[in-house]
Amino acid sequence: MKISSELKDFQKRIGHEFADPALLTEAVTHASMSSPTRGDNQRLEFLGDRVLGLAMAQALLEADTEAAEGKLAPRFNALVRKEACADVAREIDVGAVLRLGRSEMLSGGRRKEALLGDAMEAVIAAVYLDAGFDVAQAMIIRLWGKRIGEVDADARDAKTAMQEWAQAQGLQPPRYVEVNREGPDHAPVFTIAAQLTTGAAAQATAKSKRQAEQAAAAALLAQMEKSQ
Repeated sequence: MKISSELKDFQKRIGHEFADPALLTEAVTHASMSSPTRGDNQRLEFLGDRVLGLAMAQALLEADTEAAEGKLAPRFNALVRKEACADVAREIDVGAVLRLGRSEMLSGGRRKEALLGDAMEAVIAAVYLDAGFDVAQAMIIRLWGKRIGEVDADARDAKTAMQEWAQAQGLQPPRYVEVNREGPDHAPVFTIAAQLTTGAAAQATAKSKRQAEQAAAAALLAQMEKSQ
């Protein structure tokens, strides 16, 4: 099966040339493009989520042989959540090769976080089916890169801590408002404000909404604790 030049370039970005290119085509085909004769990536997404989970669990165990389950679990969750998958998808420009129906394309599907995260999981599954777990795991470790070593910072849930602090003070949970978004569609940068009903607020900027919200929450919490 022949594939487009865009998919050939994409294979270079993920570091894997498919023996069965049909798997890659299926992995980047959204449900909005499916038909009785053309499958979509939903089944691959289901499998890819499990392959990613196993790869990351093994990587975390090998990276820290002393860590207890209580420390490993939040690290694991931070690395396999949809936002992390979408971040990786943006870095390798999955959006550029997605096969989308007209309505999904017009609504900005190439940059939607959930859609990108799903497609990234489907690509992982396609590599697993094409070449086995070891090759898929090596690709995952390569693409996730420094995220694995820096996962402790991302695993800290500042939003939960901020909400608990607000409740302890008899306040409503903070609101998170998108203040600004800039950059290209495949690599957006978000500025989010965390706001309390008292008027106190803090902003943060990051490459995903979740990271910006977490950073804004951490900044607001530090501000509130300092003022006490």
